[in-house]
Amino acid sequence: MTNEKQVKITATVTSYAKGLRGFIRKHVHNDADAEDILQDVWYQLSAVINTRPVEQVGAWLYRVAKNRIIDKKRKKSESTWNSAAGVDREEAQFGRFTPIADDDPETAYQGRMAWQRLWQALEELPPAQKQVFIWHELEQLSFAEIAEITGEPTGKLILRKHYAVMHLRKRLKIFYDELGAK
Repeated sequence: MTNEKQVKITATVTSYAKGLRGFIRKHVHNDADAEDILQDVWYQLSAVINTRPVEQVGAWLYRVAKNRIIDKKRKKSESTWNSAAGVDREEAQFGRFTPIADDDPETAYQGRMAWQRLWQALEELPPAQKQVFIWHELEQLSFAEIAEITGEPTGKLILRKHYAVMHLRKRLKIFYDELGAK
C-alpha cells in the first residue's frame, strides 16, 4: 500500500471513528460486538481502497457498518436457537420450552411440539416476513430499530409482521385444535 493511501485511511479513521462507533454501539448489545464490527468496517475500507476509489466515503462506511450489524443480528438469531449446549437435537433446533411450575411430561412434550410447530410455520414464510417476526417478537427489537437496520419504512415492516402473524395463527390453530381434541 502506498504512503498516500495509508494517509487517506488514517484520515478517514480519524474523522469517522467516533460517529461510526456510536452508530454501531446503538445497534448492538455490547461494546465487544461494536468493536468487532468497527474493525470489520476498517478492514473492508483498507481492502477496497487498494482496489478502487470510494466516492462518498462516509455513506459507504455507514452502509458497510449497517450490513455488518444485520449480519451479526442474523447470526445471533440463528445461534440463539441452535447453540443450546447439552440438550437433545430437537431442543437445539427449536429452542427450549420450560412450562411454568409444571414438570408434567405431557405438558413438556406439548411445549416442545409448540416450538417445533412454530419454527415449521416460520420456515413457510417469505424470508423478509420471517426475519421481521423474529426480530420483533423473539429478539424484542422495536420497529424503529428494525427500520434503521433494514432501511425500510416502519409501515412496511408492520405489514410484514401482520402477514407473518396471520399465517402463524392459521398454522398454529390447527395444532392447538389437535391439543384440545386430546
